[in-house]
Amino acid sequence: MAHPGSAGPAGVLTERMSLRRPLLSDADAVLRIHSDRLACEHNPGDMIFSRTEAVVRCRAWIAHWERHSFGYRVLRRRDSEHVIGFCGVKLMRLPGHGLTVLNLFYRLEPAAWGFGLAGEAAVAVVGSVAGQPYPVIARVRPGNVASARVAARAGLSRAEHLDTAGEDGIDWVWASY
Repeated sequence: MAHPGSAGPAGVLTERMSLRRPLLSDADAVLRIHSDRLACEHNPGDMIFSRTEAVVRCRAWIAHWERHSFGYRVLRRRDSEHVIGFCGVKLMRLPGHGLTVLNLFYRLEPAAWGFGLAGEAAVAVVGSVAGQPYPVIARVRPGNVASARVAARAGLSRAEHLDTAGEDGIDWVWASY
């Protein structure tokens, strides 16, 4: 069995999941998860409502990979082809701070919640970008206790001095330094 975060032909493998680069064929899964009100409850600005929007999002994720050789990944349980969510990092400037960071993103379908899968994926993703010259951060909505637990499990610590206004309100920032 591969150790958490090990690389293989499918991408990154964890004990229970396969994390791979996105493909345009993932647009249906992107739409399914990003149109789910519960999945996007804390970040409703991330919701999409059409396959066209899902394709645009997939193309953006793929373009990020092509530019930087890392990005968001598609999550599946190792014994299934069913996409359960997404987790990865995106190079960005932290609003209000001008700091270049790797923004950690994780979103799973609600049926996959409560099993530690988001934390497992986040640990693998953070490990996969070790050595990058930028800090990893997670922007967490103040009421999203589960998301804060995932950030902490990924090795990030609360960084109040980096809190910023996000699209859906204030974002509490967790950082790798």
